[in-house]
Amino acid sequence: MKSLKERRVHPRLNHKLPLSLAINGFDFSTVSNNISSVGAYCHLDKYMPPFTKISVKLSLPNKAQAGKSTIVDCKGVVVRTEDEANGGFNLAIFFNQIREDQRKKIATYISQFLP
Repeated sequence: MKSLKERRVHPRLNHKLPLSLAINGFDFSTVSNNISSVGAYCHLDKYMPPFTKISVKLSLPNKAQAGKSTIVDCKGVVVRTEDEANGGFNLAIFFNQIREDQRKKIATYISQFLP
């Protein structure tokens, strides 16, 4: 039996990280279920159809400085919306407008937890 090795180019990390989303003039606060340097998966109580444009602010804890966070600002688009059995919706967000320095902040954070 083959191992279930991560095959993605950009590894995902199953961490609950604070996310602030701005969608069509409305602000939402949530947490990530998982994160990669190209996207995030999170839960919202409100339905967002695929292709909805989103402004994303992600807060990455700084291990070196307890209580400090690194903020990543970018734009994204909903690529998948799934009904959650317990209510609400799970959203897959692709970061379609992110500066390389912001993407590197996420990649650096994730790399701390990879084997």
